[in-house]
Amino acid sequence: MFYGTLFGQTATDWIHKVRISGNDLTEDPVEMIIQSAQATNVYGIEVDNDITGRYDSFLDPTEKLKILKKMADSAHAIGNYSFVYIAGLECITSDAPERESTFFKDHPEWVQRDRNGRPAVFGGGTAFWIREGDEDVWISPYATEWRQIYMERVRQIAGTGIDGIYVDIPYWMTHFEGWEDTWASFDQYTLEAFKARTGYDALEDMDIGDFYDPVFRKWIDFRIATIAEFMAEIDSEVKATNPDCKVIAEIYPGLDESAVRVGADVYELYPVVDAICHEFSEGAYMAASRSPIDWLRYVAGIISFRAFAGAKPSWMLSYSWNGHERIKPGNAMQNLFVAQAMAGANSWDAAGEVMSGSNDSGTRRGVFDWIEANQDILYGVREPIAPVGVYFSVKTRNYFPDDFYQSYMGILLFLMQRHIEFQIVTERGWSTFSGSQLILPGVREYTGNEMDRFLQYLKKGKKILWTGLDELDEDEIPPEMSMADNFTGISDAVFIDYFEELMDHSGEMTDKEVTGIVDAWIEVSEKVAIEAPPFVVSQVCKISGQTVVFLANFTGLVPDEVSDPILQRKITIRMPAGTAEKADLIPFMQEPQALDLKMENGQLVCVVPWLLRGAIVEFK
Repeated sequence: MFYGTLFGQTATDWIHKVRISGNDLTEDPVEMIIQSAQATNVYGIEVDNDITGRYDSFLDPTEKLKILKKMADSAHAIGNYSFVYIAGLECITSDAPERESTFFKDHPEWVQRDRNGRPAVFGGGTAFWIREGDEDVWISPYATEWRQIYMERVRQIAGTGIDGIYVDIPYWMTHFEGWEDTWASFDQYTLEAFKARTGYDALEDMDIGDFYDPVFRKWIDFRIATIAEFMAEIDSEVKATNPDCKVIAEIYPGLDESAVRVGADVYELYPVVDAICHEFSEGAYMAASRSPIDWLRYVAGIISFRAFAGAKPSWMLSYSWNGHERIKPGNAMQNLFVAQAMAGANSWDAAGEVMSGSNDSGTRRGVFDWIEANQDILYGVREPIAPVGVYFSVKTRNYFPDDFYQSYMGILLFLMQRHIEFQIVTERGWSTFSGSQLILPGVREYTGNEMDRFLQYLKKGKKILWTGLDELDEDEIPPEMSMADNFTGISDAVFIDYFEELMDHSGEMTDKEVTGIVDAWIEVSEKVAIEAPPFVVSQVCKISGQTVVFLANFTGLVPDEVSDPILQRKITIRMPAGTAEKADLIPFMQEPQALDLKMENGQLVCVVPWLLRGAIVEFK
């Protein structure tokens, strides 16, 4: 849960406290956008006049740059900030059939291709944003001439004084129908870059889609590195022109195989951008259609992103409601925002499945007012107290994505339903972990440095639980690890079964024998103990030296039917004597109120009398 000072950034500037809405700058005048932001307490105004993603403005951005400068100046005049949407590797030419000059007609060699040479060119209806008559192309990041023009456009945009550049889905084309299994791109630029970097011919030397093929693994790594390098260059060009301009990447894959397939891995991207906006869902796409277990998985994803981010912010572009007859839009919005806020992520309000508008502007205003009032707690640096570590193995996810994801998510759900404090641990963030228990979920790939750290951890008398050992050869594990008294190895099926059981039944695991070994292994912390139902998500941490508990309640939500959670009463928090002198309850969208503290069996006890959607408990 550590959201500390990695990557040299501190949680002080505007991107850490944004409350976002989207606006179409090509249709809406600047004055209207400013007025709307003030009316609904938006802080961090997104505008869309996409210079790089429209062929005409890619060639001549003059008019769009003028209006961007006006937008930046107008936002600054009211003490606000604005950022602009641009496409990453996509470009649309409108009215293409009637035009002699389109992106693809002019530059077919710049476009991504599948293994058979088919170009990544699409027409109206392929995606909701591609209109009839549009030519939609996906470009190779190695197309040298295109990239030079693109970076010039980025510098020009930064020069307008805009506060941020928001780069939408910089992906390899594998997400449109018929392209999912292409593992593109095999254009000439990319093939030459891969061969120069690895010595291999991607067309001749690789068994595409075979995760055991060493050349295909190099292809996986190459594709992920390429997207990270592209975003790093954008950031470098932006900062060279305007050091205060932020770069934000919009990414929709989360933690699973989709990140590997499109090549945009948020773990690798966080170090090279200022923030990531996650167009993320778990289970149902819309908040109105999520079950309680979907919500737990959604929150687990956000907590993982926050761990990858270090001190950088995580923005959430998730969707709440789109015409659900039995669900009030405001209720769906509140469920979504409470999940995000309690996990420390920034919220973006939008209507339906687009980036702009709102399903209920009054609810937006109410939520954004509450977030602003409590932003120092919500977005403060969260330091763990006594967590169980859960290791996110990037290489294992890359090469064994499905098995790893199920085991990893199963562990997180297991811990969340038992209200056990946990911390996501990564190779990059190892130094922030000081817990005495570490779980390695289905880890099958690791570097020498990682193994050395695991061994040193054991030598300090700390405990490791490694799942998935039934899939490993015995000689892959050093004897000093497998023979250590504080090392436990179990089948990966434990948490994969747990995940699948919850997926099937949307309830608690029924086979207690399956998880009994883990219950026995975990030494529950005596620092902060929380007694709450399994579909109340609790997160405990210290912020500025004070203990804080975040609570979000998803009990009783029924997809497309019920959007009010069941009111919970008497959630109990126990801590050692002397931990705090007083406590405040800050219910979601309500004013703070004092809580009673009492001593019971030598412990300090605090009872939260009621919980609807969510609350913060702040001890002082």
